[in-house]
Amino acid sequence: MRKAIFLDRDGTIIDNQGDLGDPDRVVLLKGVVQAMARLVDAGWLLVVCTNQAGVARGAFTEDDIAAVHKRIDELVEREVGEKLIQRYYYCCWHPEGDLAEWTGTHDWRKPDSGMLLAAASDFDLDVSSSWMIGDTVLDIKAGIAAGCQTIWLTGQDQVTDEVVPTLYAPSLAEAADFILARSKVG
Repeated sequence: MRKAIFLDRDGTIIDNQGDLGDPDRVVLLKGVVQAMARLVDAGWLLVVCTNQAGVARGAFTEDDIAAVHKRIDELVEREVGEKLIQRYYYCCWHPEGDLAEWTGTHDWRKPDSGMLLAAASDFDLDVSSSWMIGDTVLDIKAGIAAGCQTIWLTGQDQVTDEVVPTLYAPSLAEAADFILARSKVG
């Protein structure tokens, strides 16, 4: 079985904390591409798992999500010459959506673990050896629910007793450093 890094998208890979359906507004966070490249070089599979409730709100479409993901891949390839993210999983559902076809709950919507478990099945992943990295409590809850180790990208002002990740880190670069060091020791 393979091991993976499940990555949140907004606030983890790209600089965005709201609904983003415009590929021209994609900005990769500092150090993200290098961190992802080091993880891939060490044998980790990278999978993005992202809530995209902007579809349920009517802010953008699934085609817009695909365009944003294509833009992320283009920017990454421009920097390192290869695609690093194996696949993007996303959930458009939201309990308070404006579009009836996307309004409600769904087991793919974080904090549920459906996206991670779907990826684990699709790629024959060892979830217990894998990591979920994200910048919100929803990401950490999804990782824990799936049985992953977790890293919360957060400042101390965001720490809560609601959930305890395996580790807190200020950025994906530091999270990658930890995972790679732990892999060498373990």
